[in-house]
Amino acid sequence: MRGGRGVDKRVVFREEHCKSCELCVSVCPKNIIGFRDSLNRQGYRPAFVRDEDQEKCISCALCARMCPDAVIEVFRP
Repeated sequence: MRGGRGVDKRVVFREEHCKSCELCVSVCPKNIIGFRDSLNRQGYRPAFVRDEDQEKCISCALCARMCPDAVIEVFRP
């Protein structure tokens, strides 16, 4: 999937639905998932992966499998 600035995104979060449970962070083998400084409409700081860390993602999809709200989509390169 193409993201901003021409970056091929491997992991995409539907940030408006993220509840900051941190389950995705706990299972990411590359430790590239962080949290936004701003709040989403629900009042949570949503998880995300910075554009410069997208290429570090190995597309294992552990984060997506752990997410109780199915807000994460992982693409294979």
